[in-house]
Amino acid sequence: MSLNHLQKAQSDIFPRLEGSTRLNVKENVMTATTPTLAPWKDVPQSLFDNHAWQDKNAIFRVPQLEEALEGTVSSTMIGEITSAVKMVNMSIRLTPYIMELIDWNNVEADPIRRQFLPMLSELEPDHPSLVVDSLHEREHSPVKGLVHRYPDKVLFLATSVCPVYCQFCTRSYAVGGDTEQLQKDKVASANNWDAALDYIRTHPDIEDVVVSGGDSARLKPANLRLLGNALLDIPHIRRIRFATKGLAVQPMKFLTDTAWMDALVEVVSRARREFKHVCIHTHFNHPREVTPMVEQAMRRLHADGVFVRNQTVLLRGVNNDAATLQDLIKKLGRVNIHPYYAYLCDMVKGTEHFRIPLHEAQTLEKEVRGSTAGFNTPLFIVDTPAGKRDVHSTEAYDRNLGISTFTSPAVANGKLHHYYDPIRSVPGMSRDKWIAECAGQGDLRAA
Repeated sequence: MSLNHLQKAQSDIFPRLEGSTRLNVKENVMTATTPTLAPWKDVPQSLFDNHAWQDKNAIFRVPQLEEALEGTVSSTMIGEITSAVKMVNMSIRLTPYIMELIDWNNVEADPIRRQFLPMLSELEPDHPSLVVDSLHEREHSPVKGLVHRYPDKVLFLATSVCPVYCQFCTRSYAVGGDTEQLQKDKVASANNWDAALDYIRTHPDIEDVVVSGGDSARLKPANLRLLGNALLDIPHIRRIRFATKGLAVQPMKFLTDTAWMDALVEVVSRARREFKHVCIHTHFNHPREVTPMVEQAMRRLHADGVFVRNQTVLLRGVNNDAATLQDLIKKLGRVNIHPYYAYLCDMVKGTEHFRIPLHEAQTLEKEVRGSTAGFNTPLFIVDTPAGKRDVHSTEAYDRNLGISTFTSPAVANGKLHHYYDPIRSVPGMSRDKWIAECAGQGDLRAA
């Protein structure tokens, strides 16, 4: 079927949304302009703004990406991206909405592109301490699809898919399709839900559940309702957090998927009646992601009583400067998204080019704090296998070697956990030693 015939068929399938508006996201204003990239430049406005159309037209294969970018960026630049895709752990998946959000006239430096599409020239050799499961989730999994690191909280891996795939994903070992570099664990599946629920039922200390994966926005409405109610049926469960990046990368989901929204609001409303709390945890990293369509989605969620928190990842070349973070925090606050955490990028294989050193995160925290109200300022965090630690709470920090040490008495008393700064950030002699370790000579981690 030709592209034109496919678009005509989809236009017949998805009804026109009255009152819908098109976003010119680069200018961050509402306009009626059409998208600029070739595959959908003639798509009707109402169709482009439909979540189901966005899903069906997501880019997840290199030939689709090449077709979308033909005539927009140079063949050399396309080659930079497609070559890098073969060398990373995450597969690609981008919504047309995100493709339009990228500034293709400044593609090398663009902070949106950098998160979802790698370039060969920006990749760096991994620090020797980078692994595919840096938080040891598999070691803390009592049953398949459930992670139990904290005494009173579990991570429920409900699905393995997302509307887009972030190149810095902390769960690259299990999320998305297999790549040339990594075969994925198959841990997040509805087939595992019964065992996970049984485990939660028999552990009364658990009162907090994070439903993630993957992305909870990928759950079918019936499954969202089923899982939410099953958890609320457990007397000792007090809090449920549905984790989704959908607000940042597919905000029309919350405006056009009525069945999914109805299921979410039903679970949230039931929790409120029972004096429990159900909310959304989302993931914005750059102020350009907070578009007018995001505000529309948040107005809908706010009107329905759904509370939303944000978890940002500190990423080199995306948001590792105070002005960008301050702008992001204030824009999130203006649309009633609570800035919750700002994480150092986890020590996951394939993410070295994203990572910043601990001392840079410490400086960013000092520069950001005080620019707005304290309750609207995120906590700056290092995540360890024993839990989250404030970036200033080190037991020791050797900046010469780039090794910081953390403890977590409430979770793993007596155990030491280390964060290793990226190799590029340590002084010259130490950097040479780390490079030598990468080549299999010596072990600085025992220092």
